[in-house]
Amino acid sequence: MKQYLLFDLDGTLTDPKVGITTCVQYALASFGIEEPDLDKLEPFIGPPLKDSFMEFYHMDEADAQAAVEKYRERFRDTGIFENQIYVGVPQMLRSLQKKGMHLAVASSKPTVFVERILEHFGIEKYFQVVVGSELDGTRVEKDQVVEEALRQLFGGKPVERDKVYMIGDRRFDVEGARAQGVESVGVTYGYGSMEELREAKADYIVRSVAELHKFLLRGTDELQKPTAFQKLWQLLYPVLMFLLVRSLASYLLQLVLVGVGQSLSGGDFFFLRDGMGTLIDFTGNTWAIIAAVSYAAAAAAVWSAVRMALQTTAEDMRLLHLKREPKINYVILGVLAVSVVFGLNILFELLQLTQRSGSYQAVQENQFSAYFLLGLVCYGLIAPVAEEMLFRGVIYGWMRRILDRKVAMVLSALLFGLYHMNMVQGIYGVLMGCLMVYAYEYFGSFITALAIHITANVLAYCVGYAGEAMVGMVSWPVCLAFLAVAAGELWMLHRQRKVL
Repeated sequence: MKQYLLFDLDGTLTDPKVGITTCVQYALASFGIEEPDLDKLEPFIGPPLKDSFMEFYHMDEADAQAAVEKYRERFRDTGIFENQIYVGVPQMLRSLQKKGMHLAVASSKPTVFVERILEHFGIEKYFQVVVGSELDGTRVEKDQVVEEALRQLFGGKPVERDKVYMIGDRRFDVEGARAQGVESVGVTYGYGSMEELREAKADYIVRSVAELHKFLLRGTDELQKPTAFQKLWQLLYPVLMFLLVRSLASYLLQLVLVGVGQSLSGGDFFFLRDGMGTLIDFTGNTWAIIAAVSYAAAAAAVWSAVRMALQTTAEDMRLLHLKREPKINYVILGVLAVSVVFGLNILFELLQLTQRSGSYQAVQENQFSAYFLLGLVCYGLIAPVAEEMLFRGVIYGWMRRILDRKVAMVLSALLFGLYHMNMVQGIYGVLMGCLMVYAYEYFGSFITALAIHITANVLAYCVGYAGEAMVGMVSWPVCLAFLAVAAGELWMLHRQRKVL
């Protein structure tokens, strides 16, 4: 949450099209230039007027300054009021002020005009500082305006640039913000296009006043601040429900299958019997079916919480992922995931962690005693979908809203590791949990994290099922090669954008 907000005026707080374009038209007419189409004069909204006359009508500096004076001749008493405030702006400013935020206007328009416009619309009371250009032609560049607004806003104290947003509709606002080391929020409801703001590398882009209002209030709405007990319950309820339903479904299904097994003879695909034909256990196939049904029931039980969490997280992430990731980055992520899976599995074998963990050995023996395709569907598809819904969907989605995202990543990954209840899968779960959160944040899509989880489980299951066939890969050179590739791919992604 930022506490200091600098707003551009034209195209951000008010729609000045009629006033500005008719005054430009008036100024051009004094030079014998007739321009009947006001839409063609929209590029004058935002940048310094003199620069626009020079750029769009190829005037020299003296003529451009004369055109500015002619423009002001009409604007001073008439054009200034040919203006409209955007719907929702007064309510937004009032709400921001009530939340204790410090508001300022930073406009390239002369300060005297800015002040009159704010007074005309009755919104001057919301701003602590109003800074524009000077009538003598000084302080017209946006970075100069932003610099002066920050100086006045902080009143001689050190400027806390990490607590400031510059909000505007044109690239000049974005460039001015960057020059002063503050983050920018571009708005597309004004006169700058989405393409212009993206090319200028705005930090955030919103499409409406309502969206801007919601964005600036992130984390401040009292409705988003439940009590400590409510916060804890929002996390515990889906976790407990998931575990309870999964255990209950497994237990009830086992009771039913025991009854079926005792009343029927044969059924070697599902049941293990002694020499007398007495049921002594289920086969790995049956255990896979029990696990699949239990996971599916648990996922269904928490679906409403998952859907709400995913929608909330998607909304939080949307502004950070307006631009699609290059396809090559998905390839890089895929290579990273595969390399991590093989590298870690080989590493655990080399360190003999798998041989030392009796509980892990029991889990593996149970899973790999099922028919390959049945086990693959259960442990490689159904299980990761259910687990991802809980751990990245609900748990991480909940934590990232109240904690630093790095802390949320580590804590959710630790919980994912503890959930597996054995050392080998626990360590593996923590490391893969961090990777899945990283992918979630980097690409802004829950599906990306889910794809990594499914890929990891499918590969691990195939490697484990292959058994002896994979022995030749278990060597330090192969292990280090896989881990080196993973580190390189991670570095390639991180070099493009830091997400945590």
